[in-house]
Amino acid sequence: MGLRSIKGLLVLLLLAVGVACSSKPESVTESGGEGERREASREMRMPPLATPDPSVVDAEQAVIETEYGKIRIRFYPDVAPLHVANFKKLTREKFYDGLGFHRLIPDNLIQGGDPQTRNGRPEDWGKGLPDQLRVPAEFSVRKFVRGTVGMARLGSDLNSATSQFFISLTNHPEWDGRYTVFGEVIDGLETVSRIATLPSDPRSQRAANKVVMKRVYLEKATPQ
Repeated sequence: MGLRSIKGLLVLLLLAVGVACSSKPESVTESGGEGERREASREMRMPPLATPDPSVVDAEQAVIETEYGKIRIRFYPDVAPLHVANFKKLTREKFYDGLGFHRLIPDNLIQGGDPQTRNGRPEDWGKGLPDQLRVPAEFSVRKFVRGTVGMARLGSDLNSATSQFFISLTNHPEWDGRYTVFGEVIDGLETVSRIATLPSDPRSQRAANKVVMKRVYLEKATPQ
């Protein structure tokens, strides 16, 4: 093969490589990659933020009895009707009775409501069960402040809330509009604070001993 033929073959090969490279989807970039593309897609699916409606007042409130005291919760059906309905349904079925608060962070939050805390191994606390009913996200402009009651979920899956909830003991602006707020503690924050300071693993945040919800029930809401 002559020199001219070899040069011609090299040109054809370079053109072929150029076409192959240009066929890569434009949405995948070196700076973003698949991870950023998935994150952007998730953000686009964020539900709109609901605005509180002062005229909507729930006639019921929840009471959680523990050995450290009671925690009384007011519901927000105006911005999270599905989550409120789910929590009430589980409460009426006595689902929460005997479950525990398994995640404790002093001056920060407590989390509970996982059915695994009934009889499951401590290392499984917080994992939930695969057959639990999932509730779609209901995000609002309500802020995560001291006393806020929010719903836990599975990682970045916005619509994976089941029965686990948490109570904030401090402001968490990074959660505003990204986690469902369905209520607030109106009495018993000192109980929440006391529970949060009980022994727990600083790495896993798992309670050394679960704090049992001896009884969870609904009662008529008191005027605020």
